[in-house]
Amino acid sequence: MTSAPVPATATTSEPVAPRPRGGVVQSARDSLVVAKRNLIRMIRIPEVVIFGLIQPVMFVVLFSYVFGGSIAVGGSTSPAAYREFLMAGIFAQTVTFATAGAGAGIADDMHKGLIDRFRSLPMARGAVLTGRTLADLVQTTLTVIVLAVVALIVGWRTHTSVGEVLAGFALLLLLGYAFSWIGALIGLSVRTPEAATSGGLIWLFPLTFISNAFVPSENMPSFLQTVAEWNPFSATVQAARVLFGNLPPGYPVPDAWPMQHPVIASVVWSVLIVVVFRTLAVRKYRSATA
Repeated sequence: MTSAPVPATATTSEPVAPRPRGGVVQSARDSLVVAKRNLIRMIRIPEVVIFGLIQPVMFVVLFSYVFGGSIAVGGSTSPAAYREFLMAGIFAQTVTFATAGAGAGIADDMHKGLIDRFRSLPMARGAVLTGRTLADLVQTTLTVIVLAVVALIVGWRTHTSVGEVLAGFALLLLLGYAFSWIGALIGLSVRTPEAATSGGLIWLFPLTFISNAFVPSENMPSFLQTVAEWNPFSATVQAARVLFGNLPPGYPVPDAWPMQHPVIASVVWSVLIVVVFRTLAVRKYRSATA
């Protein structure tokens, strides 16, 4: 007597998300792919770039022609002297305020579920954030170029070599890239793009106005003067002025170490901010998409 064969039952396994690819080279490639995607998106929405240009141009016009003659720098109340003093601060403010848009963009991607789609792909986890910050850096660079042209039209001039001028712009863009990681962390920490925009602006106003961007720090109360002189934003502004040759004659340089060595201080601050906040942002991204 033989028994009937028992049919085999098919087993199914749960779908497994692709494992992220490792390696520095592969991570860089993934970051560039994400950056390209964000740049294409920016091109399709030119209003974002246009409106991003309006504010810094308005600041140049207002401070140069409305307040320029009433603010003394280096003992001079000449609008031309203040214009040269001002521009490094306007450049730094422009690259810094761009971080609010970076945070809002990441929050928007999270809100729409785009980050979950990226998570399903076999790509490096940090590439999503790195690609976003690189795309924002490209946009900020274009904005700074246009702003520099406007500044030249209204009378701003540099008085150093081409290499020093380019180094000044490089420090400004490095600061903007560093702060974009703070924006990324804020964008990952809130639920809506509106909250990311608000949160991204709250810390920018004291950072930029308690600094030497618009007025010499010597005009501030002593406790604010100390804050301004050790502000990473102030260090980069001071470094840009030195590299552009825009420090007015007789301008008193504060004794604080960052003001005496602004180029070194600017690089140290920017690298430190990138290391700390990139680590925090990637960790937050991993926990948010786990």
